Amino acid sequence: MLKIGVVGAGHLGKVHIRLILELKDHFQLVGFFDINEANSVLVESTFGSKSFGSFDDLLEEIDCLVIVTPTLSHFDCASKALRKSKHVFIEKPMTETVEEAKALIDLAHEAGVVAQVGHVERFNPAFQAALPYFNNPMFIESHRLAQFNPRGTDVSVILDLMIHDLDAILSVVKSGIKRISASGVAVVSETPDIANARIEFDNGCVANLTASRISMKNMRKSRFFQKDAYISVDFLEKNMEVVRMKDLDGEPDPFDIIFDLGEGKPIKKILFDKPEIAETNAIKEELINFHDSIVKDSVPTVSFEDGYSALDVAQRIIEKLKGNAQLTHNI
Repeated sequence: MLKIGVVGAGHLGKVHIRLILELKDHFQLVGFFDINEANSVLVESTFGSKSFGSFDDLLEEIDCLVIVTPTLSHFDCASKALRKSKHVFIEKPMTETVEEAKALIDLAHEAGVVAQVGHVERFNPAFQAALPYFNNPMFIESHRLAQFNPRGTDVSVILDLMIHDLDAILSVVKSGIKRISASGVAVVSETPDIANARIEFDNGCVANLTASRISMKNMRKSRFFQKDAYISVDFLEKNMEVVRMKDLDGEPDPFDIIFDLGEGKPIKKILFDKPEIAETNAIKEELINFHDSIVKDSVPTVSFEDGYSALDVAQRIIEKLKGNAQLTHNI
């Protein structure tokens, strides 16, 4: 059984601690460290888990570490753990800068440990159910809208929300990026609270992403369009549906939905698939994946390299937003 520790016991840290305690066959929760003493006392009393007096003390007692601190401290926590050859799970965004992310990749390779990034939507059961249907999507539209919550405003909406969809899209579109354009507005914080980005890939695919943290309602939905198919994934409601076209073989059934493309072209039959989605907890699933990757010495579903790629594109979008903001200011 792997001895695991958690650094950062805020809202998401508490979720990780609770789920780790439920995974008794996978992990032994040695304890946690949080710089907020009052919060540490609360978490210790709530979960019965040991609160360590320092991060260094925690590192000495564990095999692997879950980092759920503010983004600004991700690099320091992860680099310390990797230098002590601890397996590391780090919440998204991986680090504040791509330079820090690259340095962590190098440290992880040197240490020969499992290093995973918490892009939880990869483990969303709706996205998992959609994976077998993806076949070279060429247009993707994504909307991730959230009601305002001050808890995420230490970073821009790109790193807070849009990066979820960036990671999911990059895992599906296996191509380099040709061009990025973006626009956004800072409404209630010092960085953009609502933004749109258009990503053009080398293979011709185009992804159009919108993220907002000042919406009246929550929405987390992506639509993938590819040859003869449309795939809709609702990350919030955890459901997905597929509309497919296939050539009609023989005479149509009276209940078939037919799409006639015109003279000389094959008649298409419309098929609707709405697979039953398993009831799973995505954070628990990614923690299990972390455990299994360590035990099997395999690459996790979301590697540090994946986290780097998502962060790199996110930072490129942020730079576009800064450039547009400067241009508007000059006008």
